[in-house]
Amino acid sequence: MAKLNFEKNLPHQQKAVESVVDVFKGMERLSFESVDKHHKNILLRGNQEYKRNIKKIQIDNSIDQTPTFSNIIDIMMETGTGKTYTYTKTIFELNKQYGIFKFIIVVPTLPIKAGTISFLKSPEVIEHFKEQYNKTINLHILESKKNNKNKKSFMPSSIMDFAKAGDFEKNKIQVLITNAGMINSKTMTTTFDNIFFNSSIPFDILKETNPFLIIDEPHKFDTKNTTWKNILKLNPQFIIRYGATFPQKEIVRKNIFKEKEKIKIIDYQNLIYTLNAVEAFNNNLVKGVIGYITEFEAGKNIIVKFVNSDGKEATFELIDNKNKKIFKLIKMASLEKIHPAMKDLFIEKLNKTTILLSNGLELKKGDKINPFAYSQTIQEIMIKKAIKHHFELEKEYLTKEVKIKPLTLFFIDNISEYRDENGYIKKLTETFIKAEIEELLKTETDEYYKNYLKKSLQNISQTHGGYFAQDKKESDEVIEKEINEILHDKLSLLDIDNPRRFIFSKWTLKEGWDNPNIFQICKLRGSGSEISKLQEVGRGLRLPVNQYGNRIKGKQFYLNYFVDWTENDFVEQLVNEINKKSNKLVIDENNPPVKLNEDLIKRICENYNLDEETLLETLDNENVIKRNNDFKENGYEYIKKHYPLIFEDNLKGNKVKKSTQKDTKKIKIRVEKYKELKELWEKLNEKVILEYKIKNEEEFEKLFLDFLNSYTPFKDEKIQEKKQKIEIQEKEALLQENISISDVDITSISTMRYDDFLKELSKTLYINLITLHKCFLQKKEINNYLNQSTIRLMKEKFNNYLMSCALSKFEIEYKKITNSIHPTKLTDKNGKVKKEINSSDIGVEYSSEKVANNYLFDELFFDSDLEKENIKTNIDEVIVFTKIPKNSIKIPIAGGKSYSPDFAYVINYKNGEKKLNFIVETKNLDEYALRNEEVAKIKHAQKFFDNNIEIKFKTQFSNQKIIELIKEICKI
Repeated sequence: MAKLNFEKNLPHQQKAVESVVDVFKGMERLSFESVDKHHKNILLRGNQEYKRNIKKIQIDNSIDQTPTFSNIIDIMMETGTGKTYTYTKTIFELNKQYGIFKFIIVVPTLPIKAGTISFLKSPEVIEHFKEQYNKTINLHILESKKNNKNKKSFMPSSIMDFAKAGDFEKNKIQVLITNAGMINSKTMTTTFDNIFFNSSIPFDILKETNPFLIIDEPHKFDTKNTTWKNILKLNPQFIIRYGATFPQKEIVRKNIFKEKEKIKIIDYQNLIYTLNAVEAFNNNLVKGVIGYITEFEAGKNIIVKFVNSDGKEATFELIDNKNKKIFKLIKMASLEKIHPAMKDLFIEKLNKTTILLSNGLELKKGDKINPFAYSQTIQEIMIKKAIKHHFELEKEYLTKEVKIKPLTLFFIDNISEYRDENGYIKKLTETFIKAEIEELLKTETDEYYKNYLKKSLQNISQTHGGYFAQDKKESDEVIEKEINEILHDKLSLLDIDNPRRFIFSKWTLKEGWDNPNIFQICKLRGSGSEISKLQEVGRGLRLPVNQYGNRIKGKQFYLNYFVDWTENDFVEQLVNEINKKSNKLVIDENNPPVKLNEDLIKRICENYNLDEETLLETLDNENVIKRNNDFKENGYEYIKKHYPLIFEDNLKGNKVKKSTQKDTKKIKIRVEKYKELKELWEKLNEKVILEYKIKNEEEFEKLFLDFLNSYTPFKDEKIQEKKQKIEIQEKEALLQENISISDVDITSISTMRYDDFLKELSKTLYINLITLHKCFLQKKEINNYLNQSTIRLMKEKFNNYLMSCALSKFEIEYKKITNSIHPTKLTDKNGKVKKEINSSDIGVEYSSEKVANNYLFDELFFDSDLEKENIKTNIDEVIVFTKIPKNSIKIPIAGGKSYSPDFAYVINYKNGEKKLNFIVETKNLDEYALRNEEVAKIKHAQKFFDNNIEIKFKTQFSNQKIIELIKEICKI
């Protein structure tokens, strides 16, 4: 790509430029009579004109603010809408209209500084503005210098050259750019030798130029901080602040009772232009956002993260619905300690950087797995999905007549996993890229794209690249150098002949790096709860450019954002933030406000033409609020009923999920009833094993081959993707209904030799190696899937197959292995019944309704409405019954799983002469809706109980009452 082309006079940018220029209309221009007059900006004076102009501009731009005599002017423009371009054009216009020729740009960080310098120095920017104004910017860069004790210290040349430059250079505008670090450095207060200026201190020299000051990202410059105080030492005529976010300030006000209270408000100073997020999205000034959330089945979105290791002990973090818990495990320890679903998984090898699990999965620090599907790491799944999505976009955009090159950005935790020659992420990425390209080449007909893919295949390493700060101890200059390299390669990255399209970084998105063709961001690391979601996606919101460097309008583009389910509410938070910044009232009805806050007061007063004092007096008289403005009982409901207009623009469909807290509530056992349950309970708690009754190896070979022919063991149906899209309707951001997508098309990848694969699979499945080979001779497509993921996935699927085919294709038998029974969930180690247990073991829902007289517990905890009705139902024939505590009875199931029924009944029947033990599994659904896995488990339970003539087993479905089942069982 030769260059980027900038459009002239885009309405949203032009309006911002004109708003600033019009502030100074009619103000007096004071020139100088001293000999150095050509080195200073003229002075603009006229307080009344200044304030009057600001008020007019605010009215024209529908801004409800009161102008002040402050020399600060604010322009709010949302991320991705071209702030840097806008303030650059403003510099040219202020020069053209008023002759201002000396500007100082202050940015917060070195990355932003590097990005701004790259923009102002780029040939296309220089050419763009020279064509319009016949002038160029003479850029002076203030940066740190390493001290040299052997040489004399001189004033930085950038300050010297900026200050000396005169207005007789008619085709030049002087711009000095610096960052917060330099503003606060000793350089600015050091006394240097010089013969050109009255002062020898940089602050004083710059002050004499009467500069106009531009602040980028004003929220990074709190007016209470040292940086701001140092900025004021430059004595700027005017400070023009450009940002999507502005600092807040705390003010003290009096309520109706004259009591003082503190509130925070945005610290705008003479706000004259706003382009908020809703307007930016609504007018297609930025890309839309689609969130892709990698998740598992409902209730199974749990993460186990490998945090650290000292070589002897590994530290894990369990993340369950935002609740976190730390575990430490030694070598050969089972991960069941972390989560019961991982009972078959243990640490096989352990060192200071990695651990090897018994299923062959290697984890490095920061890697995450899911207890219910630990055949792959979460990172592996997300990288695979992002790369697959990328090539779908690429095929669409690079086969068009006018082409667009999409880029994908990854954020990772561990640099070495990407930078090292055999780094896990590097190897994984290259494997997936290679597999996708080879798959595309089988069917691609477009000649250009086919050649592009072939070129990429010749050297996969050129398809990706990264930028990192290699060592936190190194100086900012190192970071700046690395960032500069990627910034200066922007045009190269956009070149449709350059195979590089995947970029890796350790940082979450920061200001200062941007590329308009970022179409995807895959976030493999957490950002922390304090980071703005708009800031996270900000670098990817810019509208893309085509192969000729032209910005594309008239088409809706989207930024695809990949996260795992720990950020399940990512899009909701983004919608919430967009509406908040756009002055929308955002209320989470699950957690309504407890106080009549400043925002509610303002909205009521504006919508109902009231003053604040009248409103507060009314609400006090109506007994709605307390003296500190906290709502009294039903106070918020009063506001909703009597002031409905303030809720009309409320964010729709915004649900906040509550974290599941550990339930420590106890439920009491009716101890006297346990003696009737004792015999059945102890029978249920007998320890048994499951034996497979397969005659010989030939029969097993036939079974395994049937598995290969009947299933799709190379595809993972459990992983799915939740797609969430932001839509703008009637100036409001809305979250489109989620779309669940079953993603079963996994690209074929082979990373192992066949013999190595066979040995590993044999060890994992406990199947004879020769038997496996015989089967694969008839299933040759296995050669396309020779990798660790296939081994782990095949283990899971074969276990499921064994579970579903037990009894139909082979026999099973239960054998008692020990007489030891106690302790159990209901008894202590001596067999004595407990007085109480955790209520969460019985049910997560609670009702104050009365339980049946013959129920073992004294309160009603349940998990479904069907269970609730069972617990409430009094049946004369029932001696005692109980909800079976969770995870207390585990019937072994073929394939290594276990099964737990729900209820145990002891019944008198045949006129009370005989006792019947009855076990019930409740399914709060229709029989036809029962999943295959549940059907298989129930068959195992029936087999288990059939071996014991004293116990009967039945499944209760939603259309059956417990009394009907008991009547039926009593007739047997």
